[in-house]
Amino acid sequence: MFKAILRWILRRLYHVEITGSEYLDTFGERTLVVANHTSYLDALLFYAFLPVPTTFAINTYVARSWMGRIGKLFVSLFPLDPNNPLSIRALIRRVEQGGCVVIFPEGRITVTGSLMKVYHGPGLVAERTRATVVPIRIEGAQYTPFSRLRGRVRLSWFPKINLYVQPPRCLVVDEHYRGRARREKAGRLLTELMADMMFETANQNQTLVERLLEARSIHGGEHVIAEDIQRTPLRYNTLLARSTVLGRQLAKYSKPAEIIGVLLPSTLATVATFWGLQLYGRVPAMLNYTVGPQGMLSACETAQLRRVITSRRFVEQAKLGSAIAALKEHVELIYLEDIASTLSWLDKVRGALKSRFNSSLLRLAERDAQRPAVVLFTSGSEGTPKGVVLSHHNLLSNIQQLVSRIDFNAQDIALNALPLFHSFGMTAGMLLPLTSGVRVFFYPSPLHYRVVPEVAYDINATILFGTNTFLAGYARFADPYDFYSLRYIFAGAEKLQDEVRRTWQDKFGIRIFEGYGATETSPVLAGNTPLANRPGSVGRLMPGMEYRLINIPGLNEGQRLHVRGPNVMLGYLLNDNPGVLIPPATELGRGWYDTGDIVTIDSDGFIRICGRAKRFAKIAGEMVSLTSVEVLASKIWPEFQHAAIAISDERKGEQIVLLTTLTDADRSDLLTQAQADGMAEIGVPRRFQHVEEIPVLGTGKIDYVAARRLVETPA
Repeated sequence: MFKAILRWILRRLYHVEITGSEYLDTFGERTLVVANHTSYLDALLFYAFLPVPTTFAINTYVARSWMGRIGKLFVSLFPLDPNNPLSIRALIRRVEQGGCVVIFPEGRITVTGSLMKVYHGPGLVAERTRATVVPIRIEGAQYTPFSRLRGRVRLSWFPKINLYVQPPRCLVVDEHYRGRARREKAGRLLTELMADMMFETANQNQTLVERLLEARSIHGGEHVIAEDIQRTPLRYNTLLARSTVLGRQLAKYSKPAEIIGVLLPSTLATVATFWGLQLYGRVPAMLNYTVGPQGMLSACETAQLRRVITSRRFVEQAKLGSAIAALKEHVELIYLEDIASTLSWLDKVRGALKSRFNSSLLRLAERDAQRPAVVLFTSGSEGTPKGVVLSHHNLLSNIQQLVSRIDFNAQDIALNALPLFHSFGMTAGMLLPLTSGVRVFFYPSPLHYRVVPEVAYDINATILFGTNTFLAGYARFADPYDFYSLRYIFAGAEKLQDEVRRTWQDKFGIRIFEGYGATETSPVLAGNTPLANRPGSVGRLMPGMEYRLINIPGLNEGQRLHVRGPNVMLGYLLNDNPGVLIPPATELGRGWYDTGDIVTIDSDGFIRICGRAKRFAKIAGEMVSLTSVEVLASKIWPEFQHAAIAISDERKGEQIVLLTTLTDADRSDLLTQAQADGMAEIGVPRRFQHVEEIPVLGTGKIDYVAARRLVETPA
């Protein structure tokens, strides 16, 4: 009777809704419920809504507190010290006795709003007892005053609370794991299970606008969310007001669902333009302004763009006059300065008022999460760039994959110097912060190696996004104290060199978490995280991803990686078939994407990149990774830049040429290092070509098309 009354009260106050309630009827003889820990209400919710008598495994200190003493009057409590092996053994015996035991593997209430450290002990309990594990996610209780997020999010006395019950399962560890290794393996399995639960139970059927409006509701319209070099911070309300006003004007030049080019730097004006287009149901195509006139024209033709939004000030500062002159002959140019000059005070007031009401904005915006949200273009480092069409579902799934693994929170300040035409800069550097309450500072160029560290110091940045090239540049010029406030550095887009990793560790005391992805996957496919970091690898696949490894004839190590998941693009737009969407497909079927990368994946799921399939040379019938050649050269001469290029050879089919900024490269040094690394001599280049600078793209990747031209051009 008491539980029935309690359920009625909780439903009245918090509108508690249970998703997956059918799984509550499948509790076995031994059931272990694992859940995220959001507030002091969590145990009360489980006591009221679980259908069987329950024992709660709680922290020893909580059990001794006044709350624990009161709780003992109503439920069975099992005091647990997660660091004490004897406590774990006692819990194993308790679970083996049968019944339902609830445990919060984080061991404490979250102070970030995200999943925190998951202790290995509960995983070992689940594995040893062969108990039925039922994951349950609590969502909403973190916004009550009973949470520990005061000052981080807006709290409400009676928010809606959801309980997401997932299908029962068992944790199984291979028999060859023993002792500590078995405990760690069980802990990793439980950590993955919890991350998967956070991802699978998230709402992925939203659009970008819906997610942004939800973030405003959670963090408050006055929460400062963005800033750029003008040093005028934007709050959610201001950002939405500007976007609404600008979007209404841009809508006059276009039709709903039309793809519109955006040729702008990483500034708040660009952010407002992006969201203005989203609010009025248009699809921005982010143009790479570093590829030259022909590259931009090719992108416009591929996506069949009729209009491009830009800025006269930006064109002048970036010296894009020739590119703009070429574009003007094919597309209509819309200048932000012209739009600003036509705005009346009535337009601004109308936009400000409309932006305050979510319902008004949602009537304007696209509401189908499967529709295109943005068009990005591949880097073209090895060929002609392609248009990549990403849906709202693709982008938000990738964001949720990241959030389920990494504890971003509203106290963080992200520094994003990556361009917004780059998928990493777009998703991780803009969309994730703005939709998660993370304040983000936009800096217009990652190449300002002396300035970016100063900015990081000035704004107290806690998160930094970069590539190997850019991070190496920052480390070279930064003061050891410039990055004192950083919690996380995430590197992607190119292989992170060991020398760069060591420099950041030794000079700044900061780990770099290397990840891996592609524009076609929104972009993050895999990543190292604070809880699962293996230097030299690119981490583990994101939750919700499937993969297959395909053998490549002639390769002794590695297989070609194919992936499928919710973050894989809607399809390509190709230059030879403009405007026609080509959905992803491989020999494995529709929906699969061939990454073109040769990888190995170990027993713990960590991925190591051997190289791109296109970046292998076939020498005397043997496949040699050009990436491994570049890594070899970087080990010996870390202060110089290197690019390995394969060219035809009459005797051996192909030969390797090493482009290098080193003036007196000696092959004997490479041979010595190759022998130490166990690398065959056939992979050591015999020809070296000195260049003043290795050509790179605006994304920081080596421009192999331009590099090949340097090799093929007679001296």
